[in-house]
Amino acid sequence: MPALLFYIFCTITIASAIGVVSNKNAVASALSFFVCLCGISVLFVMLDAYLLAFLLILVYAGAVVALFLFIIMLLDMQGGDRPPFKKMTIASSAIAGALLVAGVVVFLARGQFSTESIALAQAPSFFTDLKMYGVKLFTSYMLPVQLVGFLLLISMLGVIVISKKHEEKQESGGKGARS
Repeated sequence: MPALLFYIFCTITIASAIGVVSNKNAVASALSFFVCLCGISVLFVMLDAYLLAFLLILVYAGAVVALFLFIIMLLDMQGGDRPPFKKMTIASSAIAGALLVAGVVVFLARGQFSTESIALAQAPSFFTDLKMYGVKLFTSYMLPVQLVGFLLLISMLGVIVISKKHEEKQESGGKGARS
């Protein structure tokens, strides 16, 4: 049963990741990104990494996707016609995909992926204690957390400024055309 769930959520995650890239509508693409992050979070739960799953949902799916949607809606982006992919883009994507598949095949052929190696690589008890995560987050890593929050605030303010300039240009352009 866990293997079936793994394949189901892998399929959902990969399909939504393809949806992120292939959607013409920016809002639908952001929602596909949200589904992709939720699928990855479920895979973390299946690996007994509950904290990583929680942080992925809280930080990325909650904050970052909400910020993306805010920016998309604030800029009022319309999903227009995209130019077709160039031959060079298709060729480089095919080469990158082939290298990825070759790397996975070589990795599996060497036998480096086994359940015994995973069982031997247990994390120390320090990393499994949620209280220690909190202590480290609010002592040693307080500055980086605050800087990330400050950068998100600056990016949101930048979007507001850009959208206001965009509205002013449309209003002045519309008045000049009427005169």
